[in-house]
Amino acid sequence: MKLWKSWVIATKDFSIFRKKKRIIYSLIILPLLMSIGLPLVIGSVASSSASTEEIIVLLNAFSYFYVILAYILPSTLASYSILGEKIEQSLEPLLATPTTDSELLFGKTIASFLPCTGVIYAGSIIFMILVDLFAYDAIGYLFFPNWNMAFILLLAVPLSSILSIQINVIISSRVNDVRTANQLGLILFIPFMGVYVLLVTNAISLSVINLFVISAILFIIDVVLFYISKAIFSRDEILTKWK
Repeated sequence: MKLWKSWVIATKDFSIFRKKKRIIYSLIILPLLMSIGLPLVIGSVASSSASTEEIIVLLNAFSYFYVILAYILPSTLASYSILGEKIEQSLEPLLATPTTDSELLFGKTIASFLPCTGVIYAGSIIFMILVDLFAYDAIGYLFFPNWNMAFILLLAVPLSSILSIQINVIISSRVNDVRTANQLGLILFIPFMGVYVLLVTNAISLSVINLFVISAILFIIDVVLFYISKAIFSRDEILTKWK
């Protein structure tokens, strides 16, 4: 596999994304609202009679929200990178070029992965700064940065993002509508929210060990989905039968 070919495909998608206001808005608005809104909730809780332990439980649950965001955010980009090109009749010429399926899929993955993780990292900085500002008096120390957040941002977030991209690439290879692809891709959103509920109710803790288990599961699923996407992505079928 020649990585430069994948990068050419990715840069082509970057130029397309920049021209689509709906994609830009979906990429920026949700992380920005979350990164400002969640600290405001923390500030409200901290100013109430909540205990330090209750505030920390909520802080850990909100930190995990970035793993969920990393799954949600790439869905539109990953779906559009294939279906959008099909709709605009620009996918067939790309598939006819001398690139392998691996190079093509890796390029599409880069195109969705880099903008989403970049926005998440930027939003997380705003989140951590505001949380430290609003919660310092209540808990008596700067909560961020910490090892849990580092583990989330450096491992769980990228793996969650890759999972979302892989699923949406697989779905986009089988359906002809971007909205349908997005809806199907959000099926695995339910388990992510299940973990969040367990965290916010303090049924489980956001420890490094638990984060490692979550990341290990995400990694295994990512590897399996990578081989599935390669197996079912057929450029010949798309070129000749996908109408």
